[in-house]
Amino acid sequence: MTRNHQEKPWCRYADDGIAHCKTRRSAEKLLADLNQRFVECGLELHPEKTKIVYCQDGKRKGCHQNTKFKFLGYEFRRRMVKSSKGRMFLSFTPAISNEAKKDINKTIRRTGVRNRSDLSLEEVALWLNPMLNGWINYYGRYNKSALKPVMRQINYTLIKWCTRKYKRFRYSKARACQYLIKTFEMRPYLFAHWKRGIQGSFV
Repeated sequence: MTRNHQEKPWCRYADDGIAHCKTRRSAEKLLADLNQRFVECGLELHPEKTKIVYCQDGKRKGCHQNTKFKFLGYEFRRRMVKSSKGRMFLSFTPAISNEAKKDINKTIRRTGVRNRSDLSLEEVALWLNPMLNGWINYYGRYNKSALKPVMRQINYTLIKWCTRKYKRFRYSKARACQYLIKTFEMRPYLFAHWKRGIQGSFV
């Protein structure tokens, strides 16, 4: 890239990388050069992950086989965004991928926090907040609203915790939900996602 493609923006993390080309012809030339270079080094480009992607948006309206890709837990594709003036338009932007959402949900389930009735709500917050802050800091950098379904699942986990912690909620998720809503209204800084304004819903 340094010797032969200096004009192309690109980045790499471990064995994943992306490069931006202005035309399809330029992208095909780059792919051919990369294939050749990898062979020289005794390596091989991943046959499924390596592809040319068209950055389709409101202005680039061409039809191509690939119009989205995933990189470091983000999915880059065409989506509606709001401008600084409040106008909606189509842009090619990143947001947390579905796979990353599933990984977060799996991590929360593995903690077993919903079964820890021996803990107080404050102790649950101290346990989860470092993880929540990490996810929000990373995946919330772009299209933060895409995290809302994940945070809604966190709230659902807290509702399940309430049904195990308090006998009066044991057979009523609705009452446990109302309890959490009141807690959120009174203590909006207790959990990281509440504090950061992407609390999601409680139902």
